[in-house]
Amino acid sequence: MALSNSQYDALMRTYEQRQSDNEYTLRKHYEEVYSKIPQLKELDSAISSLSVQKAKSLLNGDESALSSLKSDITELALKKRALLLNHHFPEDYLELSYTCPDCRDTGYIGARKCHCFNKAIIELLYAQSNLQGILEQENFSTCSLDYYSSNHKDPLTGRSSKEAILTALETCHKFVDTFSTHFQNILLYGDTGVGKTFLSHCIAKELIESSYSVIYFSASRLFDFLAKEAFSRKEEAEEEYTHIYDCELLIIDDLGSELSNTFTTSRLFTVLNERILRRKSTIISTNLALEDIKSIYSERIFSRISSCYTMLRLTGDDIRIQKKLLNLGGTNDDTP
Repeated sequence: MALSNSQYDALMRTYEQRQSDNEYTLRKHYEEVYSKIPQLKELDSAISSLSVQKAKSLLNGDESALSSLKSDITELALKKRALLLNHHFPEDYLELSYTCPDCRDTGYIGARKCHCFNKAIIELLYAQSNLQGILEQENFSTCSLDYYSSNHKDPLTGRSSKEAILTALETCHKFVDTFSTHFQNILLYGDTGVGKTFLSHCIAKELIESSYSVIYFSASRLFDFLAKEAFSRKEEAEEEYTHIYDCELLIIDDLGSELSNTFTTSRLFTVLNERILRRKSTIISTNLALEDIKSIYSERIFSRISSCYTMLRLTGDDIRIQKKLLNLGGTNDDTP
């Protein structure tokens, strides 16, 4: 996954700030030590003078100058360390300290990204996904099939709710496993509270952990944002607007909960069509039936979805109600 320029710049600014903070801390350490140990400042001056003197000797042909310089500096450094310890300072108090010693807060080890940089990428993607926090509770490892019955039959398909969720889980795992090689989209539709949002969260967590960019919007929030962007050309809004088209996975949750009008229909078509053209994956979840999507939005939106999306229908009893009946406390989502 390639970071956008703005994402990369944001991370590099963090590393630049760390380096600046490290240097500031070191300067403060020197000020403190010099005020308490004047002899140490004298030793540093002696090291500087000695380095200049030996450099001149080396330029004048004295080949022994370099080795004697190393010997002299080692001796002076030992005296500095002893002074620090005698005054109850750590022996490395006058050395740069790093948040990540491996890359020395540059983000790179040679030409390779440091492990801390890769971790920072994932943290940035979590923050920009609008899903920070919730994915710790909603992911494949926390999925339970206990709320899906083999006896609950879908009148449209004749399949049980358990069969439907098993098929959906298999499809979602395949979506993740082949994400880097196959362009794919998913429409999750069906009954209320049966795990549609949960499944989109499962996919989001796996992809973010693999450093793919994921952005989540509820339908109402997405259209509110698009409306604001249409009437405001602020740089920050434009950048996020670009991410809607360019992020590797866009999740539009609860389509149909927004106030539908010609604006939302037009913008929805633009977003879906542009992402298909750019081969950027999208997941849509909705409580609407397929015929409702066609009638509320448009024939051409339904055509895009029916031709370019894997459609997964989930049915069953509302999991939130089941949890309440079982006195399990529940949550405000449709987590299986």
